[in-house]
Amino acid sequence: MGITKTEIFTDEQNKLAIQLKAIAHPARIAILQLIIEAKACICGDLSAELGLAQPTVSQHLKELKNAGLIQGTIEGVSVCYCIEPIAWKNLNDELNKLFSSYQNPNNCC
Repeated sequence: MGITKTEIFTDEQNKLAIQLKAIAHPARIAILQLIIEAKACICGDLSAELGLAQPTVSQHLKELKNAGLIQGTIEGVSVCYCIEPIAWKNLNDELNKLFSSYQNPNNCC
């Protein structure tokens, strides 16, 4: 397998790729949906709701946090997670820009 040449792409392209890679797993999408549906930070154990082991959920949360899509705060012995609003808006804007840039040409392919 070759080395990815991320340096030949823009910062925006690399950031978008990192964020999309982070959400490209059904468990992570489910975690994001749970956080969004809660309309607040989630401090409890998500493993029961997701049907996954706690270490697995922790790893998925770590990936989402590393991509900047969620933020966490420590309250006592638990960590609370919520959507990182600026990153979420930027991701939304970038995806809207990407999808809206396509104009369906006639007689293409």
